[in-house]
Amino acid sequence: MKRYFCLVAIILAAVFTGCTKDNPETPKNYFTQWNSCEALTALQEYVKDVTDPSSKNYIEPADRIATFDMDGTFVGELYPTYFEYNLLEYRVLDDPAYKDKAPADVKETAQEIRDFVRLGTKLPDHFDMKHAQAAATAYAGMTLAEFDAYVKAYAAKPANGFTGMTYGQSFYKPMLEVFDYLEDNGFTYYVVSGSDRFICRALVESIGIAPNRVIGMDVKLRSSEQGGEEGVNYTFGKEEDLIRTDQLIIKNLKTNKVLQITQEIGKVPVLSFGNSGGDSAMHNYCLSNTKHRTAAFMLIADDEARDHANREKALKLGEQWRAAGYYVISMRDDFRTIYGENVKLAPFSFTD
Repeated sequence: MKRYFCLVAIILAAVFTGCTKDNPETPKNYFTQWNSCEALTALQEYVKDVTDPSSKNYIEPADRIATFDMDGTFVGELYPTYFEYNLLEYRVLDDPAYKDKAPADVKETAQEIRDFVRLGTKLPDHFDMKHAQAAATAYAGMTLAEFDAYVKAYAAKPANGFTGMTYGQSFYKPMLEVFDYLEDNGFTYYVVSGSDRFICRALVESIGIAPNRVIGMDVKLRSSEQGGEEGVNYTFGKEEDLIRTDQLIIKNLKTNKVLQITQEIGKVPVLSFGNSGGDSAMHNYCLSNTKHRTAAFMLIADDEARDHANREKALKLGEQWRAAGYYVISMRDDFRTIYGENVKLAPFSFTD
């Protein structure tokens, strides 16, 4: 009997002090890496409203869909350019296992990236598509496991332009808190990126984002023994691997993001997060959702002290995004840290 009363006392003490692990009355401070700001307030007020069953704007959990661009939205992109651009440059111009095999047009594309990065040479018009096709060619023949390992090996290299961080660690810490906050409030979030789907999967695995939550650029796959046979006529064998081909399916930018969201998720998002004009179509698709209350957020890279930013350009973009009806997140003003206090800006370093 004495043990019984002791147990009751312990439970009651835990309940009234709010110290049980699953006590919903215990508030969790999600945003330790943020300053108070308009965008964060808007997000919190939005989530509080649409998760309140008594609100006219209540959204059932099944419809709480949020989409996030990757590069420049929650992963660094200014070291000094996109991860996938840096990866292709390395693959084609530096990797001893491939550089002598690279076709001339692929070498040209990689050199254009190098000249852009090192000399400031303007990239050609429609370079997104040129890069996408070159990347499809450069990684063709790799199994998915080989490609995943290749991406992760490069991601383990020190991030150019920083000390104290690898490419694979270059997540914006405040944005990771947004993921936790949304998940705990019944939202399902997806990464919708212009980068290769399998590059994105390799990068976000370390922060617990499942592969089926990633949408990106795609190339056609085939089985290792399929040869030229069409998939509809060929039966995959138990001992076979999946192989990347050089056939580009889609570059997942602008309206293509909307098309892919529709095909893969099947619902119109209610929240959207991005950082560039390539995300505007995705944002507008979200805001077109007439069934539910919605909101869209744009990050601007306006912090020249902690990242390789162009503040003047970023502020102009901020005005443009506000005029479009998006909330603007200032990396300089709204983030207490970007990559962590031990990560410091450094001059870019280039080696051949």
